[in-house]
Amino acid sequence: TDAITEPLEAIIGAVRAVLEETPPELSSDIIDKGMILSGGGALLRHLPDLLTEVTGVPCYVADDPLSCVALGTGLALEHMDILRDSLEDQ
Repeated sequence: TDAITEPLEAIIGAVRAVLEETPPELSSDIIDKGMILSGGGALLRHLPDLLTEVTGVPCYVADDPLSCVALGTGLALEHMDILRDSLEDQ
């Protein structure tokens, strides 16, 4: 467990930072519906429970956490023009 402590602290810190920066109109949805973990890190045992405990926000693992990252990246690339416009507006 010592080997994973530092990466877990980094994950928790990143999640907290994102939640703190989330606009109020979105944070109410997150608090009500929870967070969905994806990617390989989502498969770490007890991570959803730990994140729920430290953030107070329900946390769930995506149905297929490894594939959904690749699928989401593919969708983002397909719609890069929309994403680019959205990012430029910020």
